[in-house]
Amino acid sequence: MAWLLILVLIVLLWLVSLCIVLNASSTLSTSKFLSNSAGKRNVLLVIAHPDDESMFFSPTILYLSSRGHNLHILCFSTGNADGKGNVRKAELYQACAILKVALQQVKILDHPDLQDGFGNIWSRQLLAKIIEEEITTKGIDLLITFDNYGVSGHRNHCDVHHGIRMVLCNYSQRSIEAWELISTSIARKYTGPLDIWLSILCSLYYPAGEVYCLLNSHPHATFLAMAQHESQWVWFRKLFVVFSNYTYCPLKGRIWLVSQKLSRCKTQTVYQKQQPSRYVMRLCNSRGKAVKDQDWKLTGKCWLLKTKTGN
Repeated sequence: MAWLLILVLIVLLWLVSLCIVLNASSTLSTSKFLSNSAGKRNVLLVIAHPDDESMFFSPTILYLSSRGHNLHILCFSTGNADGKGNVRKAELYQACAILKVALQQVKILDHPDLQDGFGNIWSRQLLAKIIEEEITTKGIDLLITFDNYGVSGHRNHCDVHHGIRMVLCNYSQRSIEAWELISTSIARKYTGPLDIWLSILCSLYYPAGEVYCLLNSHPHATFLAMAQHESQWVWFRKLFVVFSNYTYCPLKGRIWLVSQKLSRCKTQTVYQKQQPSRYVMRLCNSRGKAVKDQDWKLTGKCWLLKTKTGN
């Protein structure tokens, strides 16, 4: 009997959370994202494969489109790991039509060195070069992509993130703003709209303007867009879209270079560790309180977070 009561309470909380998400237009955490921008932004969403835009970024796309921002999508591969590249390319265009993104603003690459695959390592220099070309030709002033874990840990997702960071290094003197989709634990990933409570708390924990919880008031559009990817629309992806927190209330965090991060701190500690170019840097928040120590390395013009691969 106790278990039945707990189950009923969870279902009720799930439904209440869903109602809050569906009425997201009146939620402050959603309306504040990019609210300080002067005019409409030229946004480039950078993804690795067809279906990334629907499965992970549809709330972001719907939010930007509803507010009149000029959105471009750059997809670095056709998703040809199973030999269905041409099919998946067409499916991406169909999904973008559902999400109200002009097809002429969607670019899909099929570069021989940027092929889909868990074991395929993409050159960050090549990624950065292509992104910089898109920034120049389209007048991009805002970038959106995965974080360094890439939601699922897919290597291609992670490489795209690091390519963006390299772009930020090269454009450190220009006003290029970048945001990442924050990966959550597997326990949170499948809580659906229930995650709204933790997501909003997380956005409040960080200094103002660094993390936002975007609420998707049209989750049915996400489901319909993902359904256009028929070659990928298998049972476990259907369950993912229904129960994933990325469908309802994804977190967006700003990508900072270390130099930018430190400029926002009142105090910081930097000390050498083993190798001449590697340091442990103590980051602090806007109130000057130390947050964590991280291992960084000096790369060209800026500091990059040291990864497990040492890149």
